Amino acid sequence: MKKIENFLRGTINLKDKLAPSDINLTNPKYIEMNGKYYAGLLIVDYAREYSEIIFKNLINSNVNANISIFYERQDTYKTIKDLTYSIGNTGVDLKFGNANQEDIDLVAFSYNDAKYIRREMQVNNEDLYYLYTYCLIIANDEKELQRNLAKMDGILQSSGFVTKKANFRQEQIFRACLPAMENSKDLKEITGRNVLTQGLIGTYPFISSTLCDANGIFIGSNLYNNSMILVDRFNKDKYKNANMCVFGTSGAGKSFYIKLLILRCRLLGIEQFIIDPEREYNKIAESLDGTLVKLGPSSETYVNIFDIREESIEDGQGFLSSKLQKLRGFFSLIFGEMDEEKTAILEEKLIKTYESKGITFQDETLYKSPEEGKITIIPKFKTSEEMPILEDLYHILDDEKDKFFKLKLYPFIFGSLKFLNHKTNIDLNNPLIVADIYDLGEENLKYGMYLFTDIFWDKIKRDRTQNKAIYLDEIWRLIGVTSSGFVASFIYKIFKTIRKFGGSAVAITQDVSDLFSLENGAYGKSILNNCSIKSFFSLEEENILVLEKYANISEKEQIEIKSLKRGESLMFIGEDHILAKIEASEEEKKLII
Repeated sequence: MKKIENFLRGTINLKDKLAPSDINLTNPKYIEMNGKYYAGLLIVDYAREYSEIIFKNLINSNVNANISIFYERQDTYKTIKDLTYSIGNTGVDLKFGNANQEDIDLVAFSYNDAKYIRREMQVNNEDLYYLYTYCLIIANDEKELQRNLAKMDGILQSSGFVTKKANFRQEQIFRACLPAMENSKDLKEITGRNVLTQGLIGTYPFISSTLCDANGIFIGSNLYNNSMILVDRFNKDKYKNANMCVFGTSGAGKSFYIKLLILRCRLLGIEQFIIDPEREYNKIAESLDGTLVKLGPSSETYVNIFDIREESIEDGQGFLSSKLQKLRGFFSLIFGEMDEEKTAILEEKLIKTYESKGITFQDETLYKSPEEGKITIIPKFKTSEEMPILEDLYHILDDEKDKFFKLKLYPFIFGSLKFLNHKTNIDLNNPLIVADIYDLGEENLKYGMYLFTDIFWDKIKRDRTQNKAIYLDEIWRLIGVTSSGFVASFIYKIFKTIRKFGGSAVAITQDVSDLFSLENGAYGKSILNNCSIKSFFSLEEENILVLEKYANISEKEQIEIKSLKRGESLMFIGEDHILAKIEASEEEKKLII
């Protein structure tokens, strides 16, 4: 046995690994250990009544500190017995005492307290506890320690706490704040205060506005307490959907935030499709080997609005029926709101356009016939080369009867927008696609936005098991007053149903008032309500007033939005409202700026 003890004495155990390399206990005001400084505060008394969680300001502070709270349940029988004895003696003092009025008031105060505690324990089955609270401040040097100690002391006193510095008791308070939960006798004698079971609710410590989802993406830090914010918006158990809306003025930091999200989601294998009307996402597409599609008068890449894709079919509808509904939205942007007669005429011409390519309401007409002499087990879907284009529709229209349609279509066939009159010539199978529509110009951006929204929506429906996201920058162009009700309904449908396809729709805009300009804000409000995550960067006064009406923002939050600095955001994430600072590494900045 002695040999074993000698052997063990020469080995390294867990105690040796945990022990500090150096410790200095000579100063009664602090402990110096491993190059860090530690000093304690004892909470010796509390405000008599609280309307909320009493440690809220303490936990939400950004001071580096450990907080230790001890509860000791007291014996109910003995407590009631002692209270009864105290009430009897105090009652006699009140009746026959000859002390001055101040002393009588204090005795009466204690007498009423004792009766209240006894009644609660006897009638409402409350238990009595002793409460002990300690704060251990941690700093890198003595000057920082004293500064943080004073700051924490000020926070505590402003919150109704009475404190004492733990001079000559630094070791005890350090041990009390370790996971070993050692509450020494000399600390207990100073800090113990009684509290009933109901009062324990107010001491519940885990109320800080922090968010740390298990599989979340790092967003930044909480401005109140510097805690990390990690959000997994695809967590179906926690959030009703993965949709987001991001509002902020130009230069507030919303584009930087979106680029960070795209970069970090790419690392997790999430498919992402971005509609970029301001040419802000080209670099990140190149950095992450994504597909960059440029659409405009000088571009050499084309996308055909008439394409029917195999994944485009809607539940309960055939391929052509689904496509006709989407084309109605596109042509409503060109022709404006149409009455029933014009709508019927246009649909008739569209059907004939597809018939000219052998495509009918029979879904099998969209699959290629096997070549002679070849056996095809799985028929192939027709390619873009076998689809009609805008010019085919133009030639089917009658010169006299359909003059209105032909005049409106002319720029798309022969004029400035003829780049939309081509067959698709680019592969769109990359998990990251950025649609650059900047060259379309202010008046024509809506056509490009709708065209790519249609394409990306089909891609989102392709595989329900794969997480994916569609980013709609300057979304007001599709659901604002310059759009149409039919297009806005299509966008709203995406936000409402994308969840069942494993998708996330992200609405981005700096023109908040325009977002709510169509049909008294009905579509903007519906999309806002269908976003579990809302990020508000710095906004102008008029936009804040609009949000107050539609987003239920409190007066305090309005002030916070107005005073946000670049890169700071007020975030509504599920039920949590958090002020966040967006953070990125230098390597990330190189990739996205």
